[in-house]
Amino acid sequence: MSRGVLIAAPASGSGKTTITLGLLRALKRRGHTVRSAKSGPDYIDPRFHEAASGAPCVTLDAWAMTTERLAALAHGPEDLMVIEGAMGLFDGAPHATDPTQDGKGACADLAKMFDIPVILVVDASRMAQSAAAMVAGFAGHDARVRIAGVILNKVGSLRHAAMLTRALAPLSIPVLGALPRDASLATPSRHLGLVQAGERSDLNAFLDRAADAIEASVDIDALLASASAFHSLTSGPRTPPPAQSIAVASDAAFAFAYPHLLSDWRAQGADITTFSPLADEPAPPSDLIYLPGGYPELHAGKLAANHRFLQSLREAAARRRVYGECGGYMVLGDGLIDKDGVRHRMAGLLPLETSFETRKLHLGYRSATVMHGPFAGSWSAHEFHYATTLKAEGTPLLTASDAEGTDLGPQGLVHGAVSGSFVHLIDRT
Repeated sequence: MSRGVLIAAPASGSGKTTITLGLLRALKRRGHTVRSAKSGPDYIDPRFHEAASGAPCVTLDAWAMTTERLAALAHGPEDLMVIEGAMGLFDGAPHATDPTQDGKGACADLAKMFDIPVILVVDASRMAQSAAAMVAGFAGHDARVRIAGVILNKVGSLRHAAMLTRALAPLSIPVLGALPRDASLATPSRHLGLVQAGERSDLNAFLDRAADAIEASVDIDALLASASAFHSLTSGPRTPPPAQSIAVASDAAFAFAYPHLLSDWRAQGADITTFSPLADEPAPPSDLIYLPGGYPELHAGKLAANHRFLQSLREAAARRRVYGECGGYMVLGDGLIDKDGVRHRMAGLLPLETSFETRKLHLGYRSATVMHGPFAGSWSAHEFHYATTLKAEGTPLLTASDAEGTDLGPQGLVHGAVSGSFVHLIDRT
């Protein structure tokens, strides 16, 4: 049976991603069969995980996925599953019915569901003995969450590490490592998070540096010994494919398709092909063209000039279904205005104008009821973008509410066989 461990932190920015990547690369170098997962709705970190480990990385979302879905994704033949948390250990979406409860969908929920231990990454750069109070608070907050060890990050000196270790000793929670501050392990970012793995020419060198740091400063054997077998859960049915043959846009502008959905569709006999709009490849023959989210605003000028790609969408719309999600939705519209205020003509298949000139964050889980098209039905979903909608005319695609049950009204558009919205669909409910 596969064993698991959760790498979590008190807050975002503590360094758990870099530590997870370094650990995965170090374990790969040691010859371990290891797989990884990322908690929460995340398209970017999993690709870094895969580069580090050489194995597929799945998303485990305790808010948006059923327990059966989570069980199916977590179980595998590998020796070890390393799960990276999101935000703080207990951070999640507010409960719709009980505001006194911890956030639903926190990575702590995964630790409880699978009964696996937590390794807490603490940014110690601005504290000494106070670290003990913080760790004690996290260890005592929920008896069902087991903190099996602490990794101290961004430690200033050997003396600093010794002070921290002495302060933590009475808690009887092992300090598994103390990593010194290292500016070379910082990761570049943009408005939706990390730069994508495929955009870093120095990626392998970065992963090796992170692994070297882990090897030098973390007791990997003790960390492995803390891992425990996954609590047995029953996996459930797969999500049916939206069409028999599906053409999926896949490149730096359209990188945010959930692997678990594509895997479900393939497992049930769907024929899935990929193509690159940035390379001006036309959409291949299929029953459904699927444009996932990504960063089309960074490539808007190139996409607008790629006539073979855009014309293939226009021709396909007359006889087969076309669906766009978030970034893909914007490309199906009439125009997209980039951050410099330049308007780029898009496919013109939906009466939609979007703009990044004035950014506004739209963020949160969604319960969505899709009323039309190949994805009709009830879904758990997520929204995360900075685009402003200048025009959206016509029939809405779905209705949605947020994690607290607040009605967000109609969203998205459907026009003939073309549909889309800003919502990322995660799992059927």
